[in-house]
Amino acid sequence: MMRLTVCFLVVFLLGCGSKETKSGFPLSGHAHNDYEHGRPLFDALDHRFESIEADVYSVGDSLFVAHDFDQIKPGRTLRQLYLEPLKKEISKNGGSVYGNGEELILLIDIKNDGLETYQLLHQILQDYKSNLSTFANGVKTKGAVLVVVSGNRPFEFMQSQEIRYAAFDGRLENLDSDISPELMPVVSDNWSKFFEWDGTGEMPADERKLLHDFAQRARNNGYLLRFWGTPGQTPEIRNSVWNELKAARVGLIGTDHLEAFYLYGNK
Repeated sequence: MMRLTVCFLVVFLLGCGSKETKSGFPLSGHAHNDYEHGRPLFDALDHRFESIEADVYSVGDSLFVAHDFDQIKPGRTLRQLYLEPLKKEISKNGGSVYGNGEELILLIDIKNDGLETYQLLHQILQDYKSNLSTFANGVKTKGAVLVVVSGNRPFEFMQSQEIRYAAFDGRLENLDSDISPELMPVVSDNWSKFFEWDGTGEMPADERKLLHDFAQRARNNGYLLRFWGTPGQTPEIRNSVWNELKAARVGLIGTDHLEAFYLYGNK
C-alpha cells in the first residue's frame, strides 16, 4: 500500500516504471536544454530520461528551439526536433514513447512573449493532440506526452482555457497554493535562490532540512519538484548533489550530463 501511495503522489505523471533506487523511490531524470546535445531528443531517450526540456522562441508561425534569440537556426523548430520524432516513437512503440505505457514530460521553456508564444504553441499542439495528455474543463486525459510550459507562462490564460494541451510549471512560491496538479503538475525553481551549498563537503544541516521540507510539501500536494542551476562542475560535485536530491526524494533531477546520470541511476 505504501508503494502505491508513493507512486501516486510523486510520479503519477510518469508511472511506476521509472528507475528505482535501493530505497524503492523512483529516480526520475530531467534532461536540461536537451537541444544542445549532439542528438536532440534522442540522446535523452537513449538514456531513458522521463523529462526533456526545450527552449522556444516564436517567429512568425513557427516555434524555434534555441537558448538565445541570436542562436536561432533554420529548420530547428519544435515540430522538427521534438514533436514529429516523438510522434514516430509513440507509433513505433505501441502508444507510448518508451513502449511501457509511461507518460513522458516535454517541458517547453518560453523565452519571448509568453501569451503570444503560448497561443501559437496551443495551435501547434492541436496537430499532435492524439499523442498528448489533454485537459478539458480541468479534467485530465492521460496521453503519451505531457507538455509542461515553463519560462514566460501565461498562467491566468491557461487557467481560463476549457481545452488545454499543456500544463503549467509553478515556482516554490506556489508550493502551498491550492492550484490543482492537473493544472500545475511540476514546481521548479532556481537552486541558488534557496541554497548556498555548492556541492563541496557536507551539505549544511539547515539547508538539508529546507530541501527535505520543500520535497515533502511538494509530494503532499501532488507536485513534482525540480531545481535548475544545481552545482555540477565536477563528477564528484554532481554525485554529492544528486545524493542529496535523491535522499530528499525530489521528483525530477535535472542535469546536462545524461550518460553520467543514467549510470548513477542504474548503479
